[in-house]
Formats: sequence, structure tokens, C-alpha cells
Amino acid sequence: MSEDTEPCDWCGDAVADPLSRTVRVTVDRSQIDSQRLCPECFANWIDRYDEEMRPEDDDPDQTVIEDDDSDADIIVD
Repeated sequence: MSEDTEPCDWCGDAVADPLSRTVRVTVDRSQIDSQRLCPECFANWIDRYDEEMRPEDDDPDQTVIEDDDSDADIIVD
């Protein structure tokens, strides 16, 4: 393996530095995890993140109002 390639943390395939993506998870500015991923594993990570973090529509009668000036959304029943 040359100096500019390292294995993907998920699949183990060698990936060149310009193609690799690093995913860092931080909580309160403290790094919890860091993963170096190849493009395919990164795409899979994004899909999984989107699926797991998307809110479920438990109540179709609720209206969600997004407030751009706040970190919270307003939910109207």
C-alpha cells in the first residue's frame, strides 16, 4: 500500500486520500468517534444516517412549523 492510501474503516478496501471521507461524531465539542470511509461506504453511511435520524410521522394530524430563528420546531396538534 502506498503512503497516500489507507484502508476504509468499514470495508477494509484501500482508498486514496483524495477519495476518502472522514466522519467525526462529536458531543459537546468532544470527539466520540472518527471513521475514514471509501466513497461507497460513505454513501451508505449517509443513507443510514438519513434513515435513522428522520423523524417518524406518528401523527399525520400534526403540523410542524420550522422556526429558522431557533433550534427547535413548533409542533401543532
